[in-house]
Amino acid sequence: MKVLANDGISKSGILALEKGGFEVITTKVAQEQVANFVNENNISVVLVRSATKVRKDIIDTCPGLKIIGRGGVGMDNIDVDYAKSKGINVINTPASSSESVAELVFAHLFTGVRFLHDSNRNMPLEGDTNFDGLKKAYANGLELRGKTLGIVGIGRIGQATAKMALGLGMKVIAADMFIPQVDIKVDFFDGQSITTTIVSQSLESLLKEADFITMHVPAQETYIIGEKEFAIMKDGVGIVNCARGGVIDEVSLIRALDSEKVLFAGLDVFESEPKPEIAILMHPKISLTPHIGAATEEAQDRIGTELAQQIIDLLK
Repeated sequence: MKVLANDGISKSGILALEKGGFEVITTKVAQEQVANFVNENNISVVLVRSATKVRKDIIDTCPGLKIIGRGGVGMDNIDVDYAKSKGINVINTPASSSESVAELVFAHLFTGVRFLHDSNRNMPLEGDTNFDGLKKAYANGLELRGKTLGIVGIGRIGQATAKMALGLGMKVIAADMFIPQVDIKVDFFDGQSITTTIVSQSLESLLKEADFITMHVPAQETYIIGEKEFAIMKDGVGIVNCARGGVIDEVSLIRALDSEKVLFAGLDVFESEPKPEIAILMHPKISLTPHIGAATEEAQDRIGTELAQQIIDLLK
């Protein structure tokens, strides 16, 4: 049987699939040609990340398709329910990239509290002529230790983020409509660990209490954070979104940044992805990454091998 990994797959995933008797094709097929390619090459399994979309049109025209796999958590680029109604298995890897995304959250947090996003723009331009001026401009940094991190959505990635925050000495609070409480176990290098319980609270109370806020929710039909929510946050709050574009109203975010209600934002995802608004890209108080939350070698290895195992279990 043949597997089309249209958005790529790790070498470890390829080896595991080949060992299981599958032929793996990593040719990048244009979105409009996916259905034809699948049919012409008798593809049984299509694996995607976030670039390729597997909608009703592909599902209807590819009767030989047995599995659609998503390397990662969110499956908003796949018509999941429709695929299942046609007898197609839909799989993903919800746990494989949690730590990678959590580390990116803290990359944005550390960047924001020490103004690295702005200093890295200005040092090459003015570092040799205005060193003292830049030193003064970036002299009012903050520490994360002792501050309160509000996690909106305390699922797998939210929990991984909580572990890192606790390790830094932060207070962690959470708001989640579906998880009333969760035990967070922080493991140390020497085999010791600590466990603490986080009880979900209302979003409103979290927004009022948190010094920093990080979003870990699936795609939404409406904004979770808009003008009303920004208004009740602490002055000088920092906010990070490494979840999905559209959970934060970007127009309201820019207003909050310009009014200094929000100290900084870290964005890995965007409302108009893959063409973020210029006002977002050029804002001096926003740390930016191009949707790379799961893009670590370790996460891609885990994703590849986990997808391979699920495919082997289902078809062999």
